[in-house]
Amino acid sequence: MLTHAIGCLGAALSMSLSWPQVYKSCVQRRTGGLSSTASALGVALPLGWITYGLLSGEHIQIVTNVVTGAAGLAILVALLVTQPALRSGRALRMSAGAFAGVLTMALLSGLAAVLPGVRGHQVAPVLGLALAAFSILSAIPQPLSLLRDRHQDLSGLSPLRWRMGAGAGASWFAYGLGTAQPAVWASAVVGLISALTVCTIIHLRSDHAAAVIDHDAARWRNSITTRNLAMAGI
Repeated sequence: MLTHAIGCLGAALSMSLSWPQVYKSCVQRRTGGLSSTASALGVALPLGWITYGLLSGEHIQIVTNVVTGAAGLAILVALLVTQPALRSGRALRMSAGAFAGVLTMALLSGLAAVLPGVRGHQVAPVLGLALAAFSILSAIPQPLSLLRDRHQDLSGLSPLRWRMGAGAGASWFAYGLGTAQPAVWASAVVGLISALTVCTIIHLRSDHAAAVIDHDAARWRNSITTRNLAMAGI
């Protein structure tokens, strides 16, 4: 009973966590700090899991990933619209390569399922394992891009999205352990570490930015005070 509740919590967080980022990227039009590769996988992976749901008959996978895929598509479009540099050939090749890898697996699985004597539920486990591997890899680009560039603009990252991501990762980790599904808890561990890393970077850099602002304000106040004293002949 508890394990089922934890799984429901993980599903709810997974469907909700991208929407704070959608608001920041699409409404506020702030995309600084977003990884284009991670954003592309945010569209491709839900498409793969929708295919998995169709093959396996798990409707919850279809519903969950239609929601997350729509959010991922909105974020990706906003990123490409607001950052022209990411539409260059080199940048697109990196993002499109990851996108194409997931879609190719989904397409081949769908084609295999229509072969004579092959059923969808026989193909689904293989696709599920491949998607789990890609899910693990998809958690790496975002924190890696932040760690590689310590001066990167983070104004486009939603802290709430990554806090919810940490909650979802912890929930799926507990659910995977409780249901003895190594693929679930293993991918959840990587997602949890990724989310916590991004949360930590956002927190540390926001504190640093606040300290710099306070220091500059203090210098400005001191300079004004000094100038006023000088004008007063003190």
